[in-house]
Amino acid sequence: PGLGTSQSLFQSSTPGSMELLAVILFMKLFQRSTPAITLESPDIKYPLRLVDKEIVSHDTRRFRFALPTPQHILGLPIGQHIYLSARIDGNLVVRPYTPVSSDDDKGFVDLVIKVYFKDTHPKFPAGGKMSQYLENMNIGDTIEFRGPNGLLVYQGKGKFAIRPDKKSNPIIKTVKSVGMIAGGTGITPMLQVIRAIMKDPDDHTVCHLLFANQTEKDILLRPELEELRNKHSTRFKLWYTVDRAPEGWLVS
Repeated sequence: PGLGTSQSLFQSSTPGSMELLAVILFMKLFQRSTPAITLESPDIKYPLRLVDKEIVSHDTRRFRFALPTPQHILGLPIGQHIYLSARIDGNLVVRPYTPVSSDDDKGFVDLVIKVYFKDTHPKFPAGGKMSQYLENMNIGDTIEFRGPNGLLVYQGKGKFAIRPDKKSNPIIKTVKSVGMIAGGTGITPMLQVIRAIMKDPDDHTVCHLLFANQTEKDILLRPELEELRNKHSTRFKLWYTVDRAPEGWLVS
């Protein structure tokens, strides 16, 4: 019955209606091929739901938040970050984070965050407000995301668009190699750019990363970094340095 209805529809259609039908079909196909973007405006806060929490180490967690639908992407340009905001103890707390997932991932966004617990660092006895808030979130709770934000966008093939300030037009810089220095959780924006470069076989930009931490066990995302280094040894150079090196430590 469905096929007969379709045949009669095409047989009875005028040239004008056929053109309209073709336009509608094209629009449907285009909508399917273009994923919906979550971060439509940097001025809007988007509540996203926590759906998974993974213990990466004694003080590091991977938080996964669901996007509005399984077909949504976050919509974050390479080099940009998001802000999380929450009301904690009656005060609005806002912190910047760079996801470790990308727009290749649909339906979710992942954040790897080091939790600064109270009474563990003498200079910061209260610990980290936002990281402890995230640690205490339950599956199903929501938190507000805002973005994209930042003054730098990696456009591919060694090309960076850099704005001196928010009101300025971007200045385009093209490079053959990039030197990166990161400490602790500062690795996440570096990893975002490194992944984008390495996944493009036509991007010959070379990345040199010096990653500093207090101890070997504090090295975040080490498996991901070393997998990238092993797969792309000519384009990604990785070096560690730690404050307190274990016996037999072969780097800095």
